[in-house]
Amino acid sequence: MWGVLMAKFMLKRILSAVPTLIIVLSLVFILMRVIPGNPLYSMTDEDTSAEDIKEMSDLLGFNDPIWEQYLRYIGNTLRGDWGKSYFNGLPVFENIRSRLEPTIMITIFSTIITIIIGVPVGVIAATHRNSWLDYSLSSASVVFLTIPSFWLGILMVYFLAFKLGLFPTQGYAYIAKSGFWKALHYVTMPSLTLGLTHVASIARQTRSAMLNVISEDYIRTARAKGFSDRVVYYKHALKNTLSLIFTLIATSIAGMLGGSTIIEKVFNINGVGKLAYESLMRRDYSQEQAIILFMSLIFIGMNIILDILYKLIDPRVDFG
Repeated sequence: MWGVLMAKFMLKRILSAVPTLIIVLSLVFILMRVIPGNPLYSMTDEDTSAEDIKEMSDLLGFNDPIWEQYLRYIGNTLRGDWGKSYFNGLPVFENIRSRLEPTIMITIFSTIITIIIGVPVGVIAATHRNSWLDYSLSSASVVFLTIPSFWLGILMVYFLAFKLGLFPTQGYAYIAKSGFWKALHYVTMPSLTLGLTHVASIARQTRSAMLNVISEDYIRTARAKGFSDRVVYYKHALKNTLSLIFTLIATSIAGMLGGSTIIEKVFNINGVGKLAYESLMRRDYSQEQAIILFMSLIFIGMNIILDILYKLIDPRVDFG
């Protein structure tokens, strides 16, 4: 019975995501054509004649009415045809796949850093409310919250790479060629940079959630029964903040995927974020639209997983 309800719930969530995808596709289509520039400039040189440019525009459909281009784009996308890059002529998903590994590594490692630092810091600050420890941790969170990620990345390159020589300054070593640990060595600084900028928000929100739970009646009842602070805080209070913490982590992952563009530029890593930047600069409509669609699908999938986790964590949550 539970499995049937779960299957119906997942189907409902997937179907409800279709209008969101249509809106995302429409906005991307409009924005890419509002931005000044022409993708033909990246495909031609200064010796290309006006006649050749017009012929290429006709061939690619740039001269068709905008509504016709839009319907063709939506139809092709829904059929699974995401198009080819105007820059290198390869299928857009092939370009994404070739750049995906470093972005995934950075995102996963950054998430781990965020969880193992942010959540404990928030819990410690809440359980030592209004103490010097609480003020110190809260102040440190504010500092990391206000530091731009690119500036933090430059500082890490200078101190950890140039001065101490602990990490490579740029680039990425693929797992298939160099092994997992070397790949991890290359993404450590980018992951620290991206993770630390999200630790602050996770810590502050965790602290706030813990303080709200600690003030509940059942926490006072647990204390009255003689349970130790450790049991009260970690078995009762923290357990009831997990749903919010999971939401914060999922939101943080989404922010990391979006922020990977800056990090990959700073550390010169050829990931999906850098590909998105390059595609935007070249006005590579097909590639940029595919990247945004791909990221949107990841976000929707994460939200569905998050809803399932809510049910597993708290059986009181229904499938409605």
